[in-house]
Amino acid sequence: MELIDSHCHIDGERFDEDRDAVIQNALDAGVKAMLNIGTGSPKSDSFEDTLRLAEENESVYAAVGIHPHDAVEYDEQVENRLIDLTKRSEKVLAWGEIGLDFYYDHSPREIQQEVFRRQIKVARDLDLPIIIHSRDANDETVNILTEECSDSNFRGGIMHCFGGTPEMAKALMEIGFLISFAGNVTFKKADNLRESARVVPLEKLLVETDCPYLTPVPFRGKRNEPARVVETAKFLAELYEIEFAELANRTTENFEKFFRITI
Repeated sequence: MELIDSHCHIDGERFDEDRDAVIQNALDAGVKAMLNIGTGSPKSDSFEDTLRLAEENESVYAAVGIHPHDAVEYDEQVENRLIDLTKRSEKVLAWGEIGLDFYYDHSPREIQQEVFRRQIKVARDLDLPIIIHSRDANDETVNILTEECSDSNFRGGIMHCFGGTPEMAKALMEIGFLISFAGNVTFKKADNLRESARVVPLEKLLVETDCPYLTPVPFRGKRNEPARVVETAKFLAELYEIEFAELANRTTENFEKFFRITI
């Protein structure tokens, strides 16, 4: 049995004191790889730290991109810096997380949408898949992705920490997206997420932690970490009524096929 945490944030300050132990915990739990998504201020060195972590750890990969919270800070200088990082190392697998967040509105919505489209175009020019964040912006997210990503040259994308409707999942899968579920699918009141999971076939499914956030049951309330993707995978295996090993192996195969790598 092997798993991949398709979305985590282990370069953040909440892991500064025990990052090496956290990575080892994941390996010991059967999590053979982690895709670490760079975050932080576009003007800081955080993305260089993201790449450094991946280069120093065989099991860690990286993605870079500007979160919608920080869209207002996106400019040509930031863009060129991130492009340089993607070209510097084969450990950078994707551009993201990018998208829309109309829940917090840390950046004006018009700017979020403009920067979202711009980053999709950059990723396409680099032949990189994209990783999407969407909160309280289902229709706008689907519309933009359908307009920008519906041709055969698109490498595909991952809708991370899926929180939309079954209809949204179906629309995105039609244009080449995988759907990734995080620990919140295990929450008692998350019937809507479980309803969406039921329409996602195994060949389109990924699992993630989004750690340090969204710790799955039975560890809810504690800091999340990549090892706990096991709990989400076990929960989804029960939901799909299949063996845990099958779900683990299928999601790992999906990740490797999607990113065209063998881990």
